Amino acid sequence: MKIQDLPVGNAPAPIEYPYFPTRWQHFIWRNWELIEPEKIASVLKCSRKELFEAVAEMGLNTQPDVLPKWKSHGYLTLIRNNWHLLNYPQLLELLDWTPEQLAYTLKEEDFCFTKLGALKPDCPELKYEPLTEPQKKQTAELKAVFQKHFPAGTLAYKEPPFAFADAYAARETIIGNEKFEFNFIHSYAANCGDVLGCADELDPVPENLMEQYASMGIKGVWMHAILYLLIPIPGAEEYSAGREKRMQNLKNIVARCKKYGLKIYLYLNEPRCLPLSFYEKKPHWTGIDVTHLNTKTICTTAHPEPLQWLEGAMKTLFTEVPDLGGVLTITMSENPTHCNYKFNKHECPSCKNVPQEKIIAGVISAMERGMHAAAPEAKMLCYDWAWRRNPEDNDVISFKKDVLDNLPKDIYVTSVSEWGMTTKVGGVEQYLVDYSISQVGPSEEAREVWKYALKNGIGVAAKLQINNSWEISAVPYIPVPYLIQEHLKNLKECGVQGLMLSWTQGGFPGGNLELLNATPEEIAAGKYHPELAEEVCKAWKIFSDSFREFPFNVTVIYKAPMNFGPMNQLHLRKTNYKATMIGYPYDDLKTWRSVYPEDVFENQFRILTAGWLKGLQILEKAESMVTEKESAEFHELRKIATAAYCHLRSTYLQIRFVRSRDNAFDKNTMIACVKEEIELAHTLHDIILEDSRIGFEASNHYYYSPADLREKVINCEYIIRELSK
Repeated sequence: MKIQDLPVGNAPAPIEYPYFPTRWQHFIWRNWELIEPEKIASVLKCSRKELFEAVAEMGLNTQPDVLPKWKSHGYLTLIRNNWHLLNYPQLLELLDWTPEQLAYTLKEEDFCFTKLGALKPDCPELKYEPLTEPQKKQTAELKAVFQKHFPAGTLAYKEPPFAFADAYAARETIIGNEKFEFNFIHSYAANCGDVLGCADELDPVPENLMEQYASMGIKGVWMHAILYLLIPIPGAEEYSAGREKRMQNLKNIVARCKKYGLKIYLYLNEPRCLPLSFYEKKPHWTGIDVTHLNTKTICTTAHPEPLQWLEGAMKTLFTEVPDLGGVLTITMSENPTHCNYKFNKHECPSCKNVPQEKIIAGVISAMERGMHAAAPEAKMLCYDWAWRRNPEDNDVISFKKDVLDNLPKDIYVTSVSEWGMTTKVGGVEQYLVDYSISQVGPSEEAREVWKYALKNGIGVAAKLQINNSWEISAVPYIPVPYLIQEHLKNLKECGVQGLMLSWTQGGFPGGNLELLNATPEEIAAGKYHPELAEEVCKAWKIFSDSFREFPFNVTVIYKAPMNFGPMNQLHLRKTNYKATMIGYPYDDLKTWRSVYPEDVFENQFRILTAGWLKGLQILEKAESMVTEKESAEFHELRKIATAAYCHLRSTYLQIRFVRSRDNAFDKNTMIACVKEEIELAHTLHDIILEDSRIGFEASNHYYYSPADLREKVINCEYIIRELSK
């Protein structure tokens, strides 16, 4: 593959960051102590001496401690950090990657290119150049600001990045009556790329993590997979390169998990599309064009071979790995698969004459036949995510029933619990989709589908977010246990048999998972003496009630700044960049707020964070009651709750700043927002030096490093100077 074949989209000019004298200095700042100095010097085409002189001029550590895991485990962070600074050749040099590696990551690793905006900024080649006198002066000012806010001795990690992986351990957990027949969660350690292809290097379920999951009553773990990478398509075996390694890794993982009573579930979008060259060999598999991904769908109705392969592949997979727990299937609107994956079957000469429900059922039925022929006890979990006749439909119950009527009985229909709820947060009526903790499910839609399925002998499972969600995924769990308890109680009353406890976010082996076996009061009583337990429960109730005020909307959770929090830079002038899905919020308030009016959107985050602060104040006052034995658990709660507040409060401040900038250029309000942003950046900076979990999420790696929060402070001080002129 050639570098010029990598996707670029409309290739706009990159974002400008005027608080750095030069772009090459900015590049050093963002990568210092993440990438080895020799590599940074190579990218900039400068000598080691020139590099270290530049580092000293900015006040950075001249004895860097580089953690290799940033390149092996945090490459998505590196890509995001450098997307607006490096062109493709220099980015590949920085990562030590081939174009093929980057292309695969951009395409297959949880919609990476989409998260980056489906564009590559047109970055000029970056290279070291001696500073001009004005640049030297600005560099000296930058150094002075940096050292004022972050003096020597305050920058060292107490716990380095990724160290949480070594901290998994079985813990004493209150095990009560199991309320549900089975459950499964995304592994906190698994990436979302070629998980099985690199499992021998990046273990997706390390032994100590399995031990902790088992101690908390977790019964299963799910991870991404692509079927043709495990089981070749006859006549196109070359597309399954590395298949033997993946299968062996899968067998090893399943065997190790079995020792702890954990089942492995594979998440499959099938039949998965392939490169265009595949369709030259298999023209009878050809569906409709997916031009933006340079592929085609796979037609499952014109020729029997695609479904025959699906059935046979599943039988082979479960014959070779009989202890697999099962699979979770998505059959609508995720990765390109069959011709109706995004409601476009009318473009296919064959599929346009086949009812949608039969296309979906055909795929599921083929997979179920193959799986149960080899492993009768394995679970086929059919995710009804986006099942609907038309994209704009809200009343989808009848269509879901039509699909169920065409499915085999030996499956579990798996529904997003809250999908279809109508809410009126801030007076704005919303039809909920998924990823909500703040709005407690299940919806009437889910209830009706489950009721119909149970009546017809089909199993039912619920997908919910128990630890965190895209509302705030940068903390391992959101301490709102009363919302989770309410949700679990509702699901039990509906007859739900199994729980999918998370998407890629939320797999932390602790936090709200304790609620699977105990009430908040029981959990508090097991950790604290009665008077302190009462105060903790008061704080939990305030956090839970305050979080109900979150202005939920699927665009809001994907594109507003909550997941990046204080890390997201402020801009004195509009960037004109559009916020991206869990990638770059930029300053795009119009997209952030979605259907919410600006004033309502701002006010909801004000109400939420004002309430949350009251909960923090209760914990602060209770500090004097904490015994030495209780201090670790209490400090954990305060730390997580404070980190969550930093993200939520920063979102409020960013909304207020952008509104003040765009509507009246109100300097006083902007400065007030910026000053509080500095405080939040400092608070979060200190927390991440202590706790390697904060800012991490499996499908995005770290949202920020300490250097990013230090950059935010420099960004804010620059804005204050400019506004004070």
